[in-house]
Amino acid sequence: MGFPALLSAAAPLPDGLAAKLGSQWAQGRTTYGGASAALALAAAQRVGGAGLPPLRSATISFVGPLAGEVEARARVLRQGRNATWIHAEISGEGGVGLTASFVFMGEGDSALVLKGCAPPDDVVPVEQARVIAVAPPAPQFLAGNFDVRFARPPASQPEPELSRWVRLTARDGLDPMVEMLLVGDGLPPGVMPLMSRTARVSSMTWQINLLTSHPETRDGWWLLRSEGDYAVHGCSSQRMGLWNADGVPMATGMQSIAIFD
Repeated sequence: MGFPALLSAAAPLPDGLAAKLGSQWAQGRTTYGGASAALALAAAQRVGGAGLPPLRSATISFVGPLAGEVEARARVLRQGRNATWIHAEISGEGGVGLTASFVFMGEGDSALVLKGCAPPDDVVPVEQARVIAVAPPAPQFLAGNFDVRFARPPASQPEPELSRWVRLTARDGLDPMVEMLLVGDGLPPGVMPLMSRTARVSSMTWQINLLTSHPETRDGWWLLRSEGDYAVHGCSSQRMGLWNADGVPMATGMQSIAIFD
């Protein structure tokens, strides 16, 4: 079941959605973080109503395992003239597994223009990029849900960075912001090339900022990059970027990750 079908099958609640996070979205003993975050956003959008501005920022905490039947509930914290704050939680059999704070804000006039966030210089165009076969030990959620390609030439030495082209196999009818969260967490931690293949990792928090109110790309392809900048005592911090197929920045982010190596 692709994510559009998962949302279509979800039952409406007065303050959110009841859905089933099946094994096709599994990541170890929990659900892929991008899928649970996207479900929380869908619940927040439903509670926010038709006049809700575009998503601009999200702060997500991965509290515990989520799988099977879950409830995503949301409530409006504040609704100002141009911005709305909505809190969301997803609960399952084991209690709360995810909390999220979403900020929705419309575009405004400003004299300040600053455009950084350029993609890496040596990115291979998606049309020329080599396909990555998704097979164990890759996480289960990748198979059938994502097409993946290498986005940079191989490094001569292991470095704490991963860049990939990623595309959802089922995306028709999906809200663009929901797609951003669903895709945006699709890479392993940037420090993974420095670790053993048997190491276990777990995302703890994810901060993502949307750089556009209208995410769009060609043929569904997005460029993702995760770059570890610190790791000690079992914790890693990484910076993240997301661009469209033409190299236009769509989102930036940061994650805190627990490492069991």
